[in-house]
Amino acid sequence: MNILEIMKQNKSYVSGYESTPMEKQYYAKELCWKYNQTLPKEQDKRIEILKELFGTCSDYVFIEPSFRCDYGFNIHIHGFTFINYNCVILDNSPVNIGNGAFIAPGVCIACSGHAIHPEQRAKGVGTSAPITIEDNVWIGANSTVCGGVTIGKGSIIGAGSVVKKNIPVGVIAAGSPCKVIRKITEEDKIKPEDILY
Repeated sequence: MNILEIMKQNKSYVSGYESTPMEKQYYAKELCWKYNQTLPKEQDKRIEILKELFGTCSDYVFIEPSFRCDYGFNIHIHGFTFINYNCVILDNSPVNIGNGAFIAPGVCIACSGHAIHPEQRAKGVGTSAPITIEDNVWIGANSTVCGGVTIGKGSIIGAGSVVKKNIPVGVIAAGSPCKVIRKITEEDKIKPEDILY
């Protein structure tokens, strides 16, 4: 099995710097650069670039520049998703983002990490694990989601959080490290008469 096949598997792995497929990184960086040069009204052009860059991309993906990723082919966005300014996705493993996800400015989604021991780290040994962001998740500004994490359907991650463990379905979680604060309930609905239309 080659490194690209290993990277596309939905499980964690350890690799050395020499196994990094640099030509794939360069290609992704070029596409990110092209994307970040588009005008705000060029949504069709943006979708065209994202479909070339990502493994899976619907017509209803909206990403505000500046956007960066490592490879692109490991990013799978299923349905409508809005990603705000300055998002970084280190997709050394698969990143699955569900329908209805909202990702606020400055979010970092990082599958990859480095070896803990300094000698190995200096030699480029690294780790990577997949990330799943389920349907209707909202990740607050300047949060970091680490490799191996699943954020459950409908949950909210508070701004500035560091998510290192799985977050269950339908909760508000925040902090560093991110912890569940409470469940989301019917009481959280905004009254229709309070919504401006």
